[in-house]
Amino acid sequence: MASSAVAVRTNITTDQPALLALKSHINDPNRILASNWSTSTSTSTSVCNWVGIKCGAKHLRVTSLNLSHMGLSGTIAPQIGNLTFLFNLSFRNNNFHGSLPNELASLRRLEVVSFGLNNFSGMLPSWLGFLPKLQVLYAYTNSFEGSIPESLGNISSLKVLHLSENNLSGWMPYTIYNFLS
Repeated sequence: MASSAVAVRTNITTDQPALLALKSHINDPNRILASNWSTSTSTSTSVCNWVGIKCGAKHLRVTSLNLSHMGLSGTIAPQIGNLTFLFNLSFRNNNFHGSLPNELASLRRLEVVSFGLNNFSGMLPSWLGFLPKLQVLYAYTNSFEGSIPESLGNISSLKVLHLSENNLSGWMPYTIYNFLS
């Protein structure tokens, strides 16, 4: 019983502040997060019970953050880079804008990243090519610009890459064709 309490405390002290920082960067017109993401210390409102959140059973840390199709707008808080157990990150089909924070480069366990159907802008970050477990990258229908990062050719685990409907230029790194099937 005592070890369970320690794991929950670690979860709250590590992941909750990052999620609350994200919430503070978001306009939530349908009050989905406002009514569910609470700072109450009650066990019924553990971050693992928040809408869009899944936690791993072993460490009770956030492993999936899926805010897709919620009518949200805003920017991604850099504190999301503290969710180091995250393997799924999805903000698809909202109205997020701005650039992707460099702090997301520390999410080395990411397997699925979905930023499609938003209004993100700036360069497509080169750090995406240094996420060693990345299998799926959806960044379509945004306002990314500049060249496609050559670093994407580093991702040997990549199976799906969807970058259409942006303002990207240049060539796809030739090494990427070794991985995509």
